[in-house]
Amino acid sequence: MSNTAQSAASTRIASLLDANSFVEIGGQITARSTDFNLSAKETPSDGVITGYGVIDGSLVYVYSQDATVLNGTVGEMHAKKIARLYDFAMKTGAPVIGLIDCAGMRLQEATDALNGFGEIYMQQTKASGVIPQITGIFGTCGGGMAMIPALTDFTLMEEKKAKLFVNSPNAIEGNEISKCDTSTAAYQAKEAGLVDFKGSEEDVLAQIRALVTMLPANNEDDMSYEECTDDLNRVCKDLANCAGDTSIALSQISDNNVFFEVKADYAKDMVCGFIKLNGSTVGAVANRTEIYDEEGNLTESMDAVLSARGARKAADFVKFCDAFNIPVLTLTNVTGFKATKCSEANMAKAVAELTYTFADATVPKVNVIVGKAYGSAYLAMNSKSIGADMVYAWPNAEIGMMDAKLAAKIMYADSDAATINEKAAEYATLQSSVESAARRGYVDTIIEAEDTRKYVIGAFEMLYTKREDRPSKKHGTV
Repeated sequence: MSNTAQSAASTRIASLLDANSFVEIGGQITARSTDFNLSAKETPSDGVITGYGVIDGSLVYVYSQDATVLNGTVGEMHAKKIARLYDFAMKTGAPVIGLIDCAGMRLQEATDALNGFGEIYMQQTKASGVIPQITGIFGTCGGGMAMIPALTDFTLMEEKKAKLFVNSPNAIEGNEISKCDTSTAAYQAKEAGLVDFKGSEEDVLAQIRALVTMLPANNEDDMSYEECTDDLNRVCKDLANCAGDTSIALSQISDNNVFFEVKADYAKDMVCGFIKLNGSTVGAVANRTEIYDEEGNLTESMDAVLSARGARKAADFVKFCDAFNIPVLTLTNVTGFKATKCSEANMAKAVAELTYTFADATVPKVNVIVGKAYGSAYLAMNSKSIGADMVYAWPNAEIGMMDAKLAAKIMYADSDAATINEKAAEYATLQSSVESAARRGYVDTIIEAEDTRKYVIGAFEMLYTKREDRPSKKHGTV
C-alpha cells in the first residue's frame, strides 16, 4: 500500500479543516465480507475516513474516500460509516462534506454493497433541507456514486483528474471519450449544471471552506452571521454601469464586495450566489446580459431573456435558500423568453418551476428592477404579484407587457409610421414607465442605482422577523 496515496484522503481532510481539529470516528472498522478472498486483503477504515472537525470555528462532519483501499470502492461497512456520520450530523445540526475518490460499488460484496448505496441515499434524502451537504470530487465518481453529489446541495470538482459520470463516455452509443468526454469537470459544469465550481485540488478545498462560512449550520440555527465592517450606507457610484453584468453589481453592493457565485459556467444568463449584507448571508439571483473579464473587457453578450436552463438554475438555488431561511434578493432585467427549438421543449415547465419556487418561498424576498421587466418573464422573476415583499426600481427601469413600439404596432396595425411612433410614446408613458408601475403599487420605491445597497439592507432589516403561512399540505407537485 502506497503511503503517498494512502495519505491523500487524510491530507485532504487536514487541508480542509482548521489545523489539528479533526477527530476520526470508526477508524478501526474494516471490511466484514470474506467472499472472493476479500479477507486476505488489507482494508483499513474500509476505504473511507470519517469524522468531525471545524471550519473557521464551526462544526462540520467529513468523510474522505481512500482510493488505495480496493480503489475506494463502496462496500457494506464503508457505506455504514458514511450513514453513521449522517446520524451524528442530523443530531447536532452541522453540515456534511464528502470528499469523493471512488471506483464505485465493491463487486466482491454485491448485494451488501448495493444495499449500502441505498442507505447512503436514504440518509442524504432525510438530511436534505435540514443540514447543508457539500461534495468535493477528486478522483472517479461513476455509476451509482454519481447520485451522491446530485443529492447534495453543492458540488465542487477537481478540473484535471476528477471524473463524474453515470455512464462512462465510451459506453454511450455513438460516442467515445476522444469525441466528447462527458465525465470532465468542464462538461459537468457547463452542460450538465451539476458542478458549482471547478479548479485545482487546493482551490476546491479553499472554496469549500469559503462556502461553509457563508452557510447556516442547519435549517434552524444560523451561524453564518458575522460582524459587518462595511458602511451600511455606502454609495455604489458606478452601479448603474453594472446592469449588464450583474455578477459585478452583486459584488459591488455586498459587504466588502464578497460574492460567492455558484454554477458560474452553467446558464450564464442567470447569476446565482451568496452575498453578505450587514453581516448576514443573502441569496442573490439576477438576470445577466453581459460578461466582463477581470481586466474589464466585454467577453460575452446575451439577450435580456429567460432561458429554460437559467430558470431551473435559479429555481434550485431559491429552493435551497428557502429551506435554510436565507433571504433572497433579485436583480431583474428581462424582456421575454429565449426563443429556440431546444429551449421551447423545456421552457414552460422550467419557468413554471421558477414561478412556483418564488411564490412558495416564505423567506424575505426583495426585488430590484435594474432594466426592463416585461411580461410573464418578469412575473417569474420574484415580482410583487408572486410574493416579493419589497420591489425597488431604478429610474430608467421599464415595467409592462412588452416593448412600447411593439405594443403600438399590434394595437394600431394599419396605421402609418408617425401614428405608431406617437402611440408608442404614449404607451411608454402610460403603461411601461417606472412611474406608472409605482402609481399602481407594483413598485414600492424608485431609487437611484447608487443607493441600492442601503435600500436593500434596510428592507432585509425590516423583514427580519417576517412570518408567512401557507395552506396546509404535504407538499406541492411542481
